[in-house]
Amino acid sequence: MNTFGQTLGLTIFGESHGVSIGAVLDGLPAGVAIDWDAVNQEMARRAPGKNKLSTTRSEKDAFEIQSGFFNGHTTGTPLCAMIRNGDQHSQDYDQLRHIMRPGHADYSGKIRYGGFNDYRGGGHFSGRLTAPLVFAGAIASQILASQGVVIGSHILHLADVTDKGFSPLGESTATLQALKGETLPVLDKEQAAKMEERIVAAKNDLDSVGGVIECMVTGLPAGLGDPFFDSVESCISHMMFSVPAVKGIEFGDGFALTGLRGSQANDAFYYDDGVVKTKTNHNGGINGGITNGMPLIFRLAVKPTSSISQSQDTIDTDTQENCQLVIKGRHDPCIVQRAVPVVEAAAAWAILDVWLSAKGRCL
Repeated sequence: MNTFGQTLGLTIFGESHGVSIGAVLDGLPAGVAIDWDAVNQEMARRAPGKNKLSTTRSEKDAFEIQSGFFNGHTTGTPLCAMIRNGDQHSQDYDQLRHIMRPGHADYSGKIRYGGFNDYRGGGHFSGRLTAPLVFAGAIASQILASQGVVIGSHILHLADVTDKGFSPLGESTATLQALKGETLPVLDKEQAAKMEERIVAAKNDLDSVGGVIECMVTGLPAGLGDPFFDSVESCISHMMFSVPAVKGIEFGDGFALTGLRGSQANDAFYYDDGVVKTKTNHNGGINGGITNGMPLIFRLAVKPTSSISQSQDTIDTDTQENCQLVIKGRHDPCIVQRAVPVVEAAAAWAILDVWLSAKGRCL
């Protein structure tokens, strides 16, 4: 099934080169006013074709509301949005019915669906399907913002370039919001130019690069989530691995915790004018799968774009022979910067689902 969520359901549909893509948002509270201009701004952050760092495919990502919104507010019934595909070059993908692209879902998808899947541009596996994710997350972000919750991300690593990390104890709302206006969102502005150099160099070499995205959520109250199967980490991780090219996740200090002793890894509690806080935040704002009131922090590993224009070894499933492939078409030399708004949107939807589940569907 293509549906995520327990209390709040998100279904995405469509293919990269089909008529349209879209989303059905089920479980939104009734009576929520939506700032559609803000939704459009989030869609524009992800949209392709804006600069030399991304694919030349040009899609406006304009959405059409089909249901669930009336007289300026959500109705409480499923909100459906459709995004029409416009700039399609399906002929670029004719050979991909039987020539399998390394790093892509061509082979695994062909086996999974018996060869009936739409292979053009990756079909339903395409990063194009992150547009509906951003649409849903933009709405979830507005609802969370009304409760004082703010989500922001930056590029922590890109190729061999490293930005400074978020302060574990939290960043200001102004800092998190300012990052949303940058092409390459970083805290150390000098690193942006270096990252751009790495992307352009990879593009000139007919290659690609990946990176790490760090995401912070502030304003979450303590007590959200459940132990074990529906822990906050479980819900967020489930959603994040729905974002194409994500290959790893860690919360707080993550794998670095393995190099610490318990006395170092534990976050000591204290009262600050009656508010419970921790002196450190090695665990990323989560204990036992439940939020503890500190900023929630996680990092994602995003692999290099699989579509590169170098000759690669692969197979022809028609002839059942080994062969060479040079991928044609329009591709991102790096998808990390375009994945940033997708990560924020995915986090917003997962967290709102956890929130509504904990609050009995109420804000």
